[in-house]
Amino acid sequence: MVLEFASRGWKVGGGARNHKDLEVLKNELNGDHFIDFLDVTDPGGVQSFANRMEKVVGVPNLLVNNAGLINRNAALTEISPEEFSSVLEVNLGGIHNMIRSFVPKMIKQGHGIIANFSSYWGQSTAPDVAPYCASKWGVEGLTRSLAQELPKGLAAIAFNPGVINTDMLQSTFGSQANAYPTPQQWASEAVTRLIHLSTEDNGNTSNP
Repeated sequence: MVLEFASRGWKVGGGARNHKDLEVLKNELNGDHFIDFLDVTDPGGVQSFANRMEKVVGVPNLLVNNAGLINRNAALTEISPEEFSSVLEVNLGGIHNMIRSFVPKMIKQGHGIIANFSSYWGQSTAPDVAPYCASKWGVEGLTRSLAQELPKGLAAIAFNPGVINTDMLQSTFGSQANAYPTPQQWASEAVTRLIHLSTEDNGNTSNP
């Protein structure tokens, strides 16, 4: 998505936990962007990231919260408390940390869209992925509550990206994941959807 946004003239700020991937992305980007290490489960680290990003590219007009983690395929009774907590810590706690660090800045500037990545499994369920389903249902509820709190000029939307052939999907679907678009194939459509979100979508879920 970063490359797709940049190709359309957007100034991008983004982060991830994989240092190698970040370096590759930096080398592929042209222009004045901010790409740096980010662990969304670390509140202090997220706040520091937000402050540093503001100095380089400013306060975001569009905040995309897409960090995600899925549990291994297993019945809920076989999921350890640690694995259950880690899924919620990234998928819900990470969004909370991003909201706490970025949304006050967006409120101060008077406008902005917050897109929290949900899932079809935020609106339905499946066996062996209960922690993930729970986290994405949580994203839907968190987004609707946030939408009711935001002042005029801002909006929060639960964004269902659709089904994408990522490492995460491979871990769940196995070889069947190959039937779905790759992230590169998906990015163009996803970015088009994201940039057309507006305050009129506040509190809604954007489905493909």
